[in-house]
Amino acid sequence: MPYPDDRKYTKDHEWILLSGDTAEVGITDYAQQQLGDVVFMELPDVGSSLTAGESFGSIESVKAVSELFAPVAGEVVEVNGALKDRPEAVNADPHASWMIKVRVSDIADVARLLDSAQYQGLLG
Repeated sequence: MPYPDDRKYTKDHEWILLSGDTAEVGITDYAQQQLGDVVFMELPDVGSSLTAGESFGSIESVKAVSELFAPVAGEVVEVNGALKDRPEAVNADPHASWMIKVRVSDIADVARLLDSAQYQGLLG
């Protein structure tokens, strides 16, 4: 699966799609492949404050539990409730399955993340 050019990526295998000062956050195709079948997600509450690089929740698969790391600092303004009922949607289409929406504190944080080509280079 190609990595869309319209978003930025982290070394922790999250993606972020910025729209104005709000960003959708999800995991990459590489991450969901490594996890295997996703069975559960623990996501933050609306209103939670995130610090870039710190854990904001976890994702559980049949293989492992992994932490989710915030790509940017900001406030959680929406949580994808559909993923609570159907966490496996992340496996089917990880780049369409956002987990949280964040009001970004500092847009410059986004510019520091990897673009699609850099992220694919990281994967080798």
